[in-house]
Amino acid sequence: MAVKQTAGRDALGEFAPKFAELNDDVLFGQVWNREDKLSLRDRSLVTVVSLMSQGLVDSSFQYHLTTAKQNGITRQEIAEILTHAAFYAGWPKAWAAFRMAKEVWAEDEGDDGKAL
Repeated sequence: MAVKQTAGRDALGEFAPKFAELNDDVLFGQVWNREDKLSLRDRSLVTVVSLMSQGLVDSSFQYHLTTAKQNGITRQEIAEILTHAAFYAGWPKAWAAFRMAKEVWAEDEGDDGKAL
């Protein structure tokens, strides 16, 4: 499934057209669409951990969590991914990431009825 992104042009097209072009056409148009090299699911996993490790838990992080869910990462998997990454990226960063992940996977409660 090819990724078609217009967020760069929508948000910054007039202000920073080259940046918008690189975001939409290169990052999402070329890099994310190299599914023969790495699946969208795996790209989402790498992206979520990369952003968390930098402490970038903003709207772009929430976007990538939502994308990860759409790309097949389950509630149980994101909990394990963030727990594992916490030891390498930092405990406070994991707490912040978990807050956002709970929102994204809110309707996907575990068998025990509890969220993440």
